[in-house]
Amino acid sequence: MTQRIVVIGAGPGGYVAAVRAGQLGAEVTVIEKDNVGGTCLNRGCIPSKVLKATADMFDHFRRAAEFGIQIPNPFRLDMKRLAIRKETVIKNQAQGILKLFKKHGIRYVKGDALRFKPGEVIVSSEHGESMEVSWNKLILATGSAPAELAHLPFDGKRILSSNEALFLDELPDSILIIGGGAVGCEFASIFSAFGSRVTLVEAMPRLLPLPSVDGDCSKVLQREMKKRKVKVLLGATVGSVEQDSGKLRVIIDTTAQQGGESWRIEPDCVLVCIGRKPNILPEGLEEMGVTTDDRGWVIANERMETAAEDVYAIGDMLGPSRIMLAHVASVEGMIAAENAMGKDRKMDYRAAPSVVFTSPEVANVGLTESQALQNGRRARSDTVLFRTVGKAQVTGDIAGEAKIVSSADSGEILGVHIIGARASELIAEATLAMRMNATVAELAETIHAHPTLSEVMLETSLAAIDRPLHA
Repeated sequence: MTQRIVVIGAGPGGYVAAVRAGQLGAEVTVIEKDNVGGTCLNRGCIPSKVLKATADMFDHFRRAAEFGIQIPNPFRLDMKRLAIRKETVIKNQAQGILKLFKKHGIRYVKGDALRFKPGEVIVSSEHGESMEVSWNKLILATGSAPAELAHLPFDGKRILSSNEALFLDELPDSILIIGGGAVGCEFASIFSAFGSRVTLVEAMPRLLPLPSVDGDCSKVLQREMKKRKVKVLLGATVGSVEQDSGKLRVIIDTTAQQGGESWRIEPDCVLVCIGRKPNILPEGLEEMGVTTDDRGWVIANERMETAAEDVYAIGDMLGPSRIMLAHVASVEGMIAAENAMGKDRKMDYRAAPSVVFTSPEVANVGLTESQALQNGRRARSDTVLFRTVGKAQVTGDIAGEAKIVSSADSGEILGVHIIGARASELIAEATLAMRMNATVAELAETIHAHPTLSEVMLETSLAAIDRPLHA
């Protein structure tokens, strides 16, 4: 009997799940109330990287004289042209997803999944019509939304979420960013490159205060932000915000460890980047047995199965206990689809890379040294600076470092942490090495092309076997 699989959500988890199920012969229906591509394509990964690409060009222009190029100054940002490019990229990507649906015979329904019962979902189409869609297996990929502060609700004009920040008509002269996590730091890099005066506030004592991010990477990032004139306030919180005659007045309080001072600033707008919250589940899923934790994140096992029979959940809706990244959602989607089609696969998060698209980029995979020690491993860490690599000197990208955490007993690679140019690309080698259970000796014996930034991985692996050449 042909499996009828319904996927709720067409983001990077949902559409990949649909394609994989289609490849395996299922009769697939995808239901999406917004646009295909989800947050990632429409309000996240892709539009933010379009902005980041422009920000990187600004940085290159400012340094043109170093490379023997004279560029008339000042050059300016054309927000309208940038918006057109952003929309073009999004549209092209969306059309690509729809072509994939057509190729694999996937039915696409643009509408809102209102109510569920076993084997059936009631959908309100984009035209307001009600329809019933039947299923044997259900894959949930409903995603998440920006979280807001209770005393600072989004208004889309002065108090912004990451959604609105991606689609501003005008560049703010000054912006206050609340939250020094991945999203906040990325926007700080973008807006500072564009020429805005940026103040970044983080309640924790370091930037990128995530367990998976190496503390030394945070230190390097803070130093580089200071060079870019980003004002970073750590151990600080927003006390009050007043709006008067179109102006914002913000009081920022720092902890006793940070001096206990209060700062008053008047930014053009405030961007709140304090994390995500789960989207509300449609009616009927809880009655079917889908369970959530006390914050509303759906609970699923390593096969992506929920507590409800024949119902799977993937992506952001699983919350921060997993890894809330688009590429992880895609793998979860493939696993959910394969298991829905009778296979037996389990999700392995051990070698899932994470990237922060700041200037310079931050990337990591696996454990930090402290995590390895907490797990009872006898670990060592070895670090090499980017400035030791010839290609970094050629391109002028000397800021940053690479660190390998390895077993002091076997040499097994336990984690890799990179901050520097093209870290988002360099982490792929480290991820493959971890996926293959490689050792630092095996990495050191791998020939790396010269001159390339990838040689920083070679140099670090050589250091890890106590045979450094240039470091």
